[in-house]
Amino acid sequence: MMIKREDVLKALSNVMDPDLGKDLVTLGMIQDVNITENNIAFSVVLTTPACPLKEMLRKDCLNAIKELGLDDVDVEINMTSSVTTTRADNLPLLPNVKNLIAVASGKGGVGKSTVTSNLAVALSKAGANVGIIDADIFGPSIPTMFGCEDAQPTIKKEGEKNWIIPVEKYGVKLISIGFLSPGDSAIVWRGPMASSALKQFITDTDWGDLDYLLFDLPPGTSDIHLTLVQTLPVTGAIVITTPQKVALADAAKGVSMFQQSQINVPVLGIIENMSFFTPAELPDNKYYIFGKDGGKELAKKSNVEFLGEIPLVQSIRESGDSGQPVVLKDELTAEAFISLAENLAQQIAIRNATQEKTKVVEINE
Repeated sequence: MMIKREDVLKALSNVMDPDLGKDLVTLGMIQDVNITENNIAFSVVLTTPACPLKEMLRKDCLNAIKELGLDDVDVEINMTSSVTTTRADNLPLLPNVKNLIAVASGKGGVGKSTVTSNLAVALSKAGANVGIIDADIFGPSIPTMFGCEDAQPTIKKEGEKNWIIPVEKYGVKLISIGFLSPGDSAIVWRGPMASSALKQFITDTDWGDLDYLLFDLPPGTSDIHLTLVQTLPVTGAIVITTPQKVALADAAKGVSMFQQSQINVPVLGIIENMSFFTPAELPDNKYYIFGKDGGKELAKKSNVEFLGEIPLVQSIRESGDSGQPVVLKDELTAEAFISLAENLAQQIAIRNATQEKTKVVEINE
C-alpha cells in the first residue's frame, strides 16, 4: 500500500510539543515530507538547535509513523532548527540578531561572566550563532574568560561608515572595552561615558547574523542597564545569584528591576552558581557551603523559571583563568552548563511563542 502525505501528517499531528502545547504539524515544525515506496523522510524544524526535547520528539515522531503499520518502510527524520524571534524585520539596530539576552546579577562576585561565557559557548556548540557584548565597562572579564586579552577588533569601512569587526573565539563573537584599553589600566569614566561606549558596541559593530546576543551586564542596577533597555527591545533577562542571603537579596532587586511596569523585560529565569561543593575525589558528595535552594526559592517567589544550578568546583575557576571555558571539556561541570544552555534556549522559544514583543523602554527622566 502506497502511503500518502496526508496520512503521514495526520499521524504526526498526534506528536505534541509539550512546551508550546500544540502538535508539530499545527506549529509548522514538520517540513520537507518526501515519500517513496519504501521510504518516508521529513524534517522536524525545532525552535532552537539547543532544544532539550530533541531526542524525545524524534522518538515520538518515529512511534507515530509506526502506528501506520508500515513495518517494511524506512523512516528518515532530519532534526533541524530555526531559532525563533519576536523582532520585526528591518529594525534600525542589530536587524539580523534574533534574540537579545541580558545577563544580570544583583551583586558582584557571583560568577556572572563565567556563566555568560559558558552559556555562549554551549549554545555555539549546539549549532547556534552567538555573540557577547561585555557591557561591564568598568570591570570587563570576557577577554580573560576567552583567553584573548591581547586581541584587537579590526575595522572595515563601508561608504562613510567604519564598522568594528568583533573578535571571534570558540565560535562566539566578542566585543569588550577590555580589547581597547590596557588590561592593567583603570577605566575612570562617568556614567554617560560608559553608556556611550555600550551604544557604540551596539551601533558600530558588524555582528552579522546571530541567533543569540548576550549582554554581560555590570553588577547591580545602573545606567548601563537603563541604556540597554532604552536602546534595544531586549528579548529577556536572566539573573545570576549564589545561594547565600546577601546575594539573594540583591538578585531579587535585579529581578524586580526588569519586572517594573515601565521596563517590563521578561525574566527568563534564575541561575544559581556555586550551589554546592563537590570534591574531585568524592564526585557523589555535595556540600552546601553557601546555603541550599536559595535560587529555587527566589525563582518561586518571583514567579520565574529556575534554569539550573552550577556546582562550586575548581575546574570552573581554572578554566576561566586559562581562557578555556569549562563547557569545552568532557566532565560533569560541562554537562551542567550544557543543560543550562538548553533550558535557557527552551525558555526563549516559549517566551517568543507566548508573549508579546518587547518594546524599547521610554523613561521620562
